[in-house]
Order: sequence, then C-alpha cells, then structure tokens
Amino acid sequence: VQLVESGGGLVQPGGSLRLSCAISGFTFEDYAIGWFRQAPGKEREGVSCLSLSENTALYADSVKGRFTISSNFAKTPVYLQMNELKPEDTAVYYCVFYSARWCSFEYGMDYWGDGTLVTVSS
Repeated sequence: VQLVESGGGLVQPGGSLRLSCAISGFTFEDYAIGWFRQAPGKEREGVSCLSLSENTALYADSVKGRFTISSNFAKTPVYLQMNELKPEDTAVYYCVFYSARWCSFEYGMDYWGDGTLVTVSS
C-alpha cells in the first residue's frame, strides 16, 4: 500500500488548507484511512480517521468542528479539510491506512505516508 500526502504549506492563523492522501496498491474491500500529526518536540497524535465502508468518522477533540475528513465514491484520494487553523495545528501530517473496517487512534495503523508539513503562522 502506498500513501502520498499533498496540500501542506504555510497559512495564517484563521486560514484553511485541504490535505489530500492518494492511496494505491491495495486490494482490501474494507479499510479505513486516517490522519495523524506530529508537532516539533511532541508525540504523534491522531487527528481524524474515516471508515470508508461505514462512512463513519472519528475526530480528536482539539479539531472537532474545524477539520473534516472525507472521500468520494472512488475512495481515493481522502481529504482533510482544515479550517480556522491555529498555530498549535503546526505539524507534519501523516496519512495512515488501516487494513480493517474500523479505525482507532490507538491501534490498527498498518501503513504510513511520508507526511506533509503544515505551518500556521503570521
């Protein structure tokens, strides 16, 4: 499974960005996709994940109401729409593939992308 993230960059506080994750090389029918992030000097944390077969999403409390994970009927790419960005959202964002119907921030992450940097600063 190959995951390629894009869409990162520099944005001012209050601005928006949309990250994309292109997925290839898999044959699973039931799977989930997620986004994690790692800020400088901090541990990696889960941001959001989407069960594509159930169309059910999970969000970290810190991004609820600001970030939206989505996919189209082709199931690739998967997007992370980020609105009302804050300086504390600055991090490398990683796309994650789960070889299972459901997703979690604690387990089940089977494949990782290389990440895309998001910097929120004025």
